[in-house]
Amino acid sequence: MADLPAPTEGFVLTHFIVSNDVARSRRFYADVLGGEVVMESEPTIVALANGWIIINVGGGPTEDKPTVTLEAPADLDRTSSFLNIRVADIEAIYREWSARGAEFLTPPMDRGAEIRCYVRDPDGHLIEVGQATGRR
Repeated sequence: MADLPAPTEGFVLTHFIVSNDVARSRRFYADVLGGEVVMESEPTIVALANGWIIINVGGGPTEDKPTVTLEAPADLDRTSSFLNIRVADIEAIYREWSARGAEFLTPPMDRGAEIRCYVRDPDGHLIEVGQATGRR
């Protein structure tokens, strides 16, 4: 079983997403993308490859973020941030995740330095899936 993202020195990088349905998002990151559920509550933590996805409901301001409201994406055609997953074999991942229910925006496309495609999680968070080609 994967450990919680709690380093004893230095730091680790996690990605926090706001979900309208934490259980649904947990199933996506675990069952579709192949992650391991480390903590199943609110927040939920899923170990994914060498990182972690923290999933929780949105909410209004708190003392440590007094003007910030957390919410799932409202406009799927606008984003300021997205998860970027680098893979060794994008065609294999595309087939595997599609078979598990992932709905990609397009098939993988050769962009020169990389082959990439995008998928959304159940709340609409954009995820780039890419494979380096070694070309520049």
